[in-house]
This record gives sequence, structure tokens and C-alpha cells, in this order.
Amino acid sequence: MLDNHRTSSTAILPEARRGVPCRPAEARRTVQRVVTERCRARALPCAPEVVEDALLVTSELTTNALLHGGGITGFDVDVDSGGVRVSVSDRSDELPVAVRTGDEHASARPGGRGWPIVCRLARDVRVAELPRGGKCITAVVPLH
Repeated sequence: MLDNHRTSSTAILPEARRGVPCRPAEARRTVQRVVTERCRARALPCAPEVVEDALLVTSELTTNALLHGGGITGFDVDVDSGGVRVSVSDRSDELPVAVRTGDEHASARPGGRGWPIVCRLARDVRVAELPRGGKCITAVVPLH
């Protein structure tokens, strides 16, 4: 895992300071608001497909933090010319794992498809250990 990975942006909108979202829907609303405001303020192109991809990545990361990571302990979103950067922290040190498609038991279990979706939609996905335990996953969804 990466030791030197920045997990927060230097500019945080007042809405993002309200606290860590407890549910994926709250996180998606925050991402929608931040992307809209930052793209407008920075005159960045932001196609509806990019927003949809960023919302899906957000949903998957926050859902995984709740189901497998002991809860969401940190959340950040930023937009720059490189893309929409979403970071989600949780309490678990376990790395995300994709379910193998040939696993006969995988079809009987729900889930296991979120991590491949995140990896497919995001250009850059990083997992960083946190100093007090847990991890932060950061995914960048490109603007074009």
C-alpha cells in the first residue's frame, strides 16, 4: 500500500465540512454538488457521463466501506483538470478484492462486482494505509 498519499484536498467547500456521510446517498449528493460547483467555478468541461461515473464510483466505495470496512471514517471530493477525485476512508486494513468470475461459489453470493467497476471507471485508483489504522481509497474519474 502507498504510504505517502494525500487524502484530502486543499480547498474544501463548506458543504463538505459538515461531516462524513453516513450513507452512499449522502456521499453522492455531496459529489454532485461539488462537481457542479467546481466545474462551473474553474470553467472545466464536465459531461453528464463523467458525473454519472463519479457518482457510481462514490456509491461503490462508500457501500464497500459500510459493508466490509467497518464504516465510513473519512470522505473527500475534489475536481481539477485531471478529473473528479473521490476519497473514502474506513476502519479496515483489508485490501479490496474482486470476486473471480470462474468461482462457482461467487454466483451464490451477492456482491463482489463493485471493485471491478471502480477500477474500470477510474483512471487512477490508490489504496493508502492510515496512520491510526484503516485505509483510504482514492479514485480519479477523468473529465474526458
